Amino acid sequence: MSTIVVTGASGFVGSHVVPHLIASGHRVVAPVRNEAAADLVRGRLAESRRAALECRPGDVDRPETLPAALAGADAVVHLAALPRDWNGGRDLARVNTEGTRHVLDAARAAGVRRFVHLGALGVADDPTLHYASSKARAERLVAESGLDWTILKPSLLWGPGDGFFNILADLVRISPGVMPITGSGASRFQPLSVDDLARVVGLCLERPETIGGTYELGGPRVWTYREIAAEVLAGMGRRRILVPMPVAVIRLVAGTAEAIHLPFPVATDQLRQLRLDNVGPIDGVEGGFGFAPTPMEGRLGYLRLPRARQLAPDGRAGT
Repeated sequence: MSTIVVTGASGFVGSHVVPHLIASGHRVVAPVRNEAAADLVRGRLAESRRAALECRPGDVDRPETLPAALAGADAVVHLAALPRDWNGGRDLARVNTEGTRHVLDAARAAGVRRFVHLGALGVADDPTLHYASSKARAERLVAESGLDWTILKPSLLWGPGDGFFNILADLVRISPGVMPITGSGASRFQPLSVDDLARVVGLCLERPETIGGTYELGGPRVWTYREIAAEVLAGMGRRRILVPMPVAVIRLVAGTAEAIHLPFPVATDQLRQLRLDNVGPIDGVEGGFGFAPTPMEGRLGYLRLPRARQLAPDGRAGT
């Protein structure tokens, strides 16, 4: 049994990776910022699995907390990241890039060589793309770390508790009769099941041959934004007219909401990111890890529930 530190254990991806690692026989250490986060991680596990979880104080934004959080670990799975911020990319750089630097420094200091990093597909170090550049710079830090690293770069992730698909579901709930589509709806994605990603993480820890590898991971087909919106509607059992909205109009509304800190489903940075396709090799998962990824068709029924009710213990869909 290995001891695996999982940063970001309380997040969406962590809610699936932690149960998978424990079910595979590992002991998981989850660095958490507070007891509420610890309760969240524990509450997502079946009671019989909780003995294999240890929550320790730790925050990627506070490097002084990390040595104790990583003590005695055999490997680090670094999931902690922000998808958006409200201050022109500064929080994204602080958490996604500098937070990764802090975890790498702590791993080296603790003598933990194995490091599995969650990157992102379709990112580039472009200063006009705040999320993408923060993740691209983090990936470069990992590749230059001197550790036994693996970088995983998934496309959009779907599954109970997800972000992107739940944002679209929220749009459906507040848009009677119509569903706005950003631009032409032609942006391309390759959605991957978060449970398939969790399986890949586990295989990376088992297979030394993945050390030094960067893997672009997507599902078994490419979807346009418009096709994804239609599949979300089907999963929710709702009918809406898909109405294209000019990106400039959505950008104006999103920018105004950001300026006054009102919630809005899409960030201006995410709108800029849409100009880059989010696709990789169609056989990335099977070629790299030997199994066929799960098709998304007909599997978004969890969106009928509010996000908070979608996860039962061990990452299963709630009821």
